[in-house]
Amino acid sequence: MIDGDPLALFSWTELLLRLGLAALLGLLLGLDRELRGNDAGMRTHALVALSSAMIMVSSLMLYAQLRTDAFAPDPLRAIQGLSQAIGFIAAGLIFVRGGAVVNMTTAANIWIAAAIGIACGSGQYRVVAVGAALAMGLLVLVRAVERFLPSQSRDDKNG
Repeated sequence: MIDGDPLALFSWTELLLRLGLAALLGLLLGLDRELRGNDAGMRTHALVALSSAMIMVSSLMLYAQLRTDAFAPDPLRAIQGLSQAIGFIAAGLIFVRGGAVVNMTTAANIWIAAAIGIACGSGQYRVVAVGAALAMGLLVLVRAVERFLPSQSRDDKNG
């Protein structure tokens, strides 16, 4: 019901876990970009993940609050809106400089931060754990492998 407390769906602990985990993992993802000197660093990634989680939590709370036998709002529309918004932000990061496309990894990193935020906000902790581990592994392990590759074969020279 509309009169009900929307936080009754989640305890304060669960709410803090969902939003805090999203922000923390966003910070970790942004650390890689920060160390590489990209403008979209730790704060940007943490805010993207946190805002995505907040939108999902709010969407789920509104679903529980407004749902009736005659009306069922669709919380999945929040994911659709987030995807469009993050796509716009990521596209703005990508540009061509001297024939080379730059910031592709940063744009992809913003996408994964948003996806982690969506999964955190939805309480899908296994998806969060596996996705975050894979993302961090890709960022760290692939960089170690790239050191052994000829420099012209790298597709992420500047970010």
